[in-house]
Amino acid sequence: MREAIDRRFAEHAEVLRATREHLAGRIDAAAAMIVESYRAGGGVFLFGNGGSAADAQHVAGELVGRFLLNRPALKAQALSTDTSILTCLANDFSFETIFARQLEANARPGDVAVGFTTSGNSANVVAALEYARAHGLKTIAFTGAGGGKCTALADVLFDVPSTVTARVQEAGQVIYHILCEIVEAEMAK
Repeated sequence: MREAIDRRFAEHAEVLRATREHLAGRIDAAAAMIVESYRAGGGVFLFGNGGSAADAQHVAGELVGRFLLNRPALKAQALSTDTSILTCLANDFSFETIFARQLEANARPGDVAVGFTTSGNSANVVAALEYARAHGLKTIAFTGAGGGKCTALADVLFDVPSTVTARVQEAGQVIYHILCEIVEAEMAK
């Protein structure tokens, strides 16, 4: 057991090191994009499936609630949380539309759409990012190595250099916590 534990910690540390080298410069760009949207009265819409849905909810909670500072709430919505809307859209249209349709209903040009998909190819995340780009939203994607179809759809791509889902999600959490810290500090000024 101890060998497996040590191996996973070592993998995690190596992915974080590689992620810092590969993606640190993109964090400022994503933070600036989000701050610009907030200062213009916009918001952030986040979406993903499974563990990625949990990541979207986590970020929305940090922005609406607080991360490190007590400050006014920031407009953020995870699009995976309303089961009536999700099941309606999946049933009446298709599962692929569940996030794009919610962007159509709630998002406006200048808002930020943030998709989470470790493969970079989840059809409903890709469809939402396509909708966002076509309708004047800024786009951020959190993916694993290579970025998949999201590469062409993200203004800022966080393509964590790993193909192991757990490592991608762990590194993504570090990135979005840093983003929340920067955005919060800027909005608290």
